[in-house]
Amino acid sequence: MTQSLKPVGPGAGDAITSLFGRSKAVIGVVHLAPLPGAPRYRGEAVEDVYQQGLDDARAYLNGGCDGVIIENHGDIPFSKPDDIGPETAAHMSVVSDRIRRELGRPIGINVLANAAIPALAIASASGAGFVRVNQWANAYVANEGFIEGEAARAMRYRAQLRANGIKIFADAHVKHGAHAIVADRPVEEQVKDLVFFDADAIIATGQRTGHAADLDYIRMIKEAAGLPTLVGSGVTPDNARDILDIVDGVIVASSLKYDGVWWNKVEKARVSAFIAGLRP
Repeated sequence: MTQSLKPVGPGAGDAITSLFGRSKAVIGVVHLAPLPGAPRYRGEAVEDVYQQGLDDARAYLNGGCDGVIIENHGDIPFSKPDDIGPETAAHMSVVSDRIRRELGRPIGINVLANAAIPALAIASASGAGFVRVNQWANAYVANEGFIEGEAARAMRYRAQLRANGIKIFADAHVKHGAHAIVADRPVEEQVKDLVFFDADAIIATGQRTGHAADLDYIRMIKEAAGLPTLVGSGVTPDNARDILDIVDGVIVASSLKYDGVWWNKVEKARVSAFIAGLRP
């Protein structure tokens, strides 16, 4: 009997179709307001924080998005994974559970910065279907400092939780950082590292939040991955069709907010117009 050199991971399969029931998915980002423990939190009632997150999720999903990803984007400046307290996971679990229960659509979790283990804990507690991890393999220099890949720790933790059904959406050559540490290796090889470490989907981004990646760059990431691939920044009504001609999904936020600014609330009319432009 011949055994494969690389065992098939527990999350193998088409993560986009299995989660969203379609081959091309649109995922809105719920940027939570500052949570208790974060520098910008000023003692607001947590119910107000939860309600704002729920309102944004409702605008995305009622406007036609296929799912949402919930992240602690208000917790600027972001901490490194080992410095994130249990209060972040606790509050994100509550709001994520409320969003999933009320709206009944797929949700994902992203804990900034690069906190895969808290994200998996929140996903397990709230019934989320996937987590986003900005640096799954290798390492880079981010705004937060030196950030290492979390794959080894995270996959073992997922196994301990018996939560192998939670998909891993891993960024390739992620935004907001310098990749000089691995600059001697082509980006295509770095993408293959994510696949080798059992990511379920790959995310291509521009240089920062709201920045659009070049279409040739996106195409290169998709071809190197051989997995469902999404674009996770800079998606607008003007470029979304071209992007979705190449990849399997988009993660969108800024262009669907009032005035196109990421920290504003989601504008349902923008969401509806964006979806209508994709699915006439």
